[in-house]
Amino acid sequence: MSLILTEIKNKVGIITLNSEKTLNSLSLEMIEELKAVLEYWKISGEVACIFLQGAGEKALCAGGDVRKLHDAIIEQQSIDGTKVPQQCFDFFSKEYQVDYLIHTYPKPVIVWGHGIVMGGGIGIMVGASHRIVTERSKLAMPEITIGLYPDVGGTWFLNKMPSAYGIYLGLTGARLDGADCKFLGLADYYISSSSKVALLDALDHAQWNGNNHQTVSAILENISKETSTPESQAQIHHSFIAQFEGANSLEEFREILIQHPDKDEWINTGIKSFETGSPSSAHIIFRQLKEGENLSLEEVFQSELNLSCQCCIHPDFAEGVRALLVDKDLSPKWQPATLHDITKEWVDSYFTPLWAHEKHPLKNLGKKD
Repeated sequence: MSLILTEIKNKVGIITLNSEKTLNSLSLEMIEELKAVLEYWKISGEVACIFLQGAGEKALCAGGDVRKLHDAIIEQQSIDGTKVPQQCFDFFSKEYQVDYLIHTYPKPVIVWGHGIVMGGGIGIMVGASHRIVTERSKLAMPEITIGLYPDVGGTWFLNKMPSAYGIYLGLTGARLDGADCKFLGLADYYISSSSKVALLDALDHAQWNGNNHQTVSAILENISKETSTPESQAQIHHSFIAQFEGANSLEEFREILIQHPDKDEWINTGIKSFETGSPSSAHIIFRQLKEGENLSLEEVFQSELNLSCQCCIHPDFAEGVRALLVDKDLSPKWQPATLHDITKEWVDSYFTPLWAHEKHPLKNLGKKD
């Protein structure tokens, strides 16, 4: 079974992530297939526009296949736990190349962000030129709960959000619906899922006359008029989020979060994820977003590759995946166990470069061949 299904109709290259059983979670093989298709269609005269979707109705993509990464880490630990497992390096480096390719793609890329879109799924969606959410879209970057951090360009797109939404979402993994995504700049169009057939039909009859981005925009503007965007919970909580703008340390962030007097379900859910998540992740996420505010897109993916590979040789990532997906006891034993146990030296170790600058595996991102 092919993990990526493709077809071309009226110069529209349709890509379907085809692993419905795993909610279209990204494996290394799927990433490699996707990269090959995108690279080929980038220069093909047969394709004017890309339409990317997930198989089935439940998810565009529920993230990366972290269970396989966990297994690779455990195997590597039995040999030499100080070395990054090759499978993990291959996965992250190729995933970020695909994400960067979508961010910089010369042709319109439409992403149908229907159903669950998490982690690596957001990485695929966020860089597209035309990002669609529906009434069933559920997005999140819940990496703090598995000892990781919001990668796939999170340093870039979380820092581009208004107010302190980026740092809040990164540290709490808060769930977002389609209306939230429109408000926060993660999506461009809110369209009823029942309009998908009409959208594909419009693309099937489009005239590709050179200004293809404009052609796609006009189609989507027309179809999105039929659906009104509901109220955004994220927007409703703006005054709460604004309090975090002045947080200059993780301790200040936590104090504001815990001490807020008017807690509702939305806020309490965020508190729970923050409090039960990896203390190491909380510290590295705060530093990642603060120090990465002014990085270029290329520098973002370069820094994230280093941080992701460091997570593979630090204890919490494998432990978080074990607790959630392997043993499913939902009781991770974080090392160190609390926020107060984390030292500056421990956080620094996550950010220690694994490669000299001139030898960085992604040093050629953005450079002409």
